[in-house]
Amino acid sequence: MERDILHCDMNNFFASVECRLNPELKKYPVAVCGSVEERHGIVLAKNELAKAQGVKTAETVASAKSKCRGLVIVPPHFEEYLRYSRLARKIYERYTDLIEPFGMDECWLDISGTRRLFGAPEKVADEIRRTVKEELGLTISVGVSFNKVFAKLGSDMKKPDAVTVIPRETFREKIWNLPLSDMIGAGRATTAKLNDYGIYTLGELAQCDAQWITKVLGKNGYMLRCYANGTDNSQVMPADFSMPAKSVGHGVTTTADITRCEDAKPLLLELAQDIGKRLTIQNKYATKVCVNARSSILRNREWQTELPTATRSPMIIADTAYRLFCDNYDWVNPVRSLTVTAFSLVDGGAVIQNSFFNDTVRLEKMEKADGCIRDIRKRFGEGMIKNAVLLTGLAVPKSKAVVSLPGNMLNK
Repeated sequence: MERDILHCDMNNFFASVECRLNPELKKYPVAVCGSVEERHGIVLAKNELAKAQGVKTAETVASAKSKCRGLVIVPPHFEEYLRYSRLARKIYERYTDLIEPFGMDECWLDISGTRRLFGAPEKVADEIRRTVKEELGLTISVGVSFNKVFAKLGSDMKKPDAVTVIPRETFREKIWNLPLSDMIGAGRATTAKLNDYGIYTLGELAQCDAQWITKVLGKNGYMLRCYANGTDNSQVMPADFSMPAKSVGHGVTTTADITRCEDAKPLLLELAQDIGKRLTIQNKYATKVCVNARSSILRNREWQTELPTATRSPMIIADTAYRLFCDNYDWVNPVRSLTVTAFSLVDGGAVIQNSFFNDTVRLEKMEKADGCIRDIRKRFGEGMIKNAVLLTGLAVPKSKAVVSLPGNMLNK
């Protein structure tokens, strides 16, 4: 049976919600931006008036203001965005239970087999578009196709407030002239690499030799070639589906540059506390750790190493990350942000061969100490006990906004 897949993308979502909450803003070019004081001063979203004047997502506030004189800057209100995201999904649920979120503002819907109930998929798409506009006061773009990749491509082709259909019979004529970067999975680095070989469009990608692209880009290259040829068979997963975790990471942009190794130690421990907690919840142990450092001139450097034992201990993760960072960072420029990622995860109870040279007594003591800390926090609250080094004052933002970005397209 031919599949009918929709991709619903809420237009300029953050900015649209802000204009919905404060209708006066609709008259002006608006950008939702992070805190300049906490050094998150970039554009998170913009409305159509700001977009028309060249304002782009992820550029600095200063750059956006230089392009658009009357730009109105508003702070993000993530709780409101989550509320509207849930309301939109309630509308989608009227048509199917196969709804796969891809961030707060995008969803795939599988409406295969519902033509007798609701009509043709393009009719359903237009009905959903009108309903979201009438009930929520927000606009969406909907892509309609026979697979997830092309449905998403369709929702990006015509914005705002539109429906685009990419049928199986004519998809080559419709999309093969589009640039590589329009397709999900073709990021900046991949696109640049293929451009070096003279491949610029989806059609050129689709027709390149399968063995050659696998050699150049590995299995990701072969997957992208399949996408361009319309052979994506990935399923739309229900909203409560959760992909098995492959890594657990946490990062932060500091409010002041880090200029010495010693100043990074409490920050790495703070990040490791969150990682250890999430590993415990998932009943996972990490066997490797990665540290990413972004300098004051926004250059990223990254290193990874094996942990001394499979662990969820924040102290062991932080200690390993600290040595890894100090051994490798050259201090040509101060550090603006740090990210720690624990990966190569194993299930709790799995048998792991430890190194003969590990100080197993010390590691066991650290694990027990972490277990006691977790128990105290669980009983009396997160802030009731912490490492003394964390009392010295960390140069981290006071506000935290955690946004989950579900989806499984690229985790095959």
